[in-house]
Amino acid sequence: MKFPPLIAALAAIFSSPALAESESPETAPVQVMVLGMYHFANPGRDVANIEVDDVLAPRRQGEIETLVDTLAQWRPTRIAVENMAEAPALEMADFDRTEELLKTKRNESIQVGYRLARKLGHEAVYGYDEQPGEGEPDYFPMGKVQAFASEHGGQDLLACLFAEVQAMAAEEQARLPDQTIAESLLTHNDPARVGAMHDRLYYSLLKIGDGDTQPGAELNAYWYMRNAKMFAKIDMIAEPGDRVLVLAGSGHATWLRHFVRRMPGYELVEALPYVERAAGL
Repeated sequence: MKFPPLIAALAAIFSSPALAESESPETAPVQVMVLGMYHFANPGRDVANIEVDDVLAPRRQGEIETLVDTLAQWRPTRIAVENMAEAPALEMADFDRTEELLKTKRNESIQVGYRLARKLGHEAVYGYDEQPGEGEPDYFPMGKVQAFASEHGGQDLLACLFAEVQAMAAEEQARLPDQTIAESLLTHNDPARVGAMHDRLYYSLLKIGDGDTQPGAELNAYWYMRNAKMFAKIDMIAEPGDRVLVLAGSGHATWLRHFVRRMPGYELVEALPYVERAAGL
């Protein structure tokens, strides 16, 4: 049977040894679990913030231990936290002080990331955060968005979006006292919920602009840039076959998950089943 020239060419390509090799890579993928977090230490850096009770209290320390024990079942080989670290090694300089820091520092990087790394016998924890240096752009230029909206009639949209965020934060705040740490992280690791909120908040801002000046589009672009640079740092420390646990503010989770799903050689592992297990569900 004769094949038309195009079909014959495609058949030759798909039967070639080179393609067979690409379909059967010799190296294992990098598995990445993105654990969405809220800030344990109340730094007040987000658009809407919640007040967290003292995670150094005995009750919370026990709950963090339960979460860490459950995450340890995945056996991550590297742990990355949302902190700045010096390239190219990207190792957190204070990891060797973990025992001391666990008693005095409340942030999630130490209480979850360092604690888990110590439990697993890791020699390092890695920082992948990205912040603008001198001469670099603001990765979240909300001020420009607000100024444009004020001058061009976009205040109602922003007020509506901010009200939604504040209401969500207030609901979470009200639930926290009665929840364990793992229970409080369930909503931060529900991909559908986190993704829907990301799209609602960020993509709605695309309406803030007039074609010539587009601060809403610029904010989305710079936010994407920051998250892309963060993921590029994760890629710097990952090796084929690694299982990398990434602790991230849940506002970053949608983009970080996006990069894991689309980066060749990477595979996404869902965090939610482990959080549910730690919550006793």
